[in-house]
Amino acid sequence: MPSDRVLEIGCGRGLAAALVLGRLTEGSLAAIDPSAAAIAAAAQRNSRDVAAGRANFLVAALEESAFPAGSFDRIFSINVNLFWTRDPVRELGALRRWLAPGGSLHLCWEPPHPGRVKEIVAAVTPAMEACGLAVTVLTGRTSRSAGLVCLVGRVHHDPS
Repeated sequence: MPSDRVLEIGCGRGLAAALVLGRLTEGSLAAIDPSAAAIAAAAQRNSRDVAAGRANFLVAALEESAFPAGSFDRIFSINVNLFWTRDPVRELGALRRWLAPGGSLHLCWEPPHPGRVKEIVAAVTPAMEACGLAVTVLTGRTSRSAGLVCLVGRVHHDPS
């Protein structure tokens, strides 16, 4: 949505951030990455949005970050391996807290081997569910890759 508050985990040099910022007319983007060089490049690439106060690039690892509860409508990551190479419950719990009501978490990968898609889904889905997220699995292909996978988590709604 054009007015969303978005967080990118592991923004690298800011390419995805630029694409997201191009769609946000009233919203904002915060992006974190543990690499100071990557953050400098991302801030430079998106300097107009930084100057306008619509984008903020922070040198920080996810596990070291702290944002107020409900800060973001959308949170996403692309090819951030920590979510499936180890138990990510602590980090996913933080992301869940940072989501605003009605918000969504998008964890995306372009794995090099087709078998990795199933491996990622099997490893990450239960951890997302344990953090109170209802998970939808989206898969696809690009002309360059063996496959794409995106796990979309939304907050469970209490029917009462």
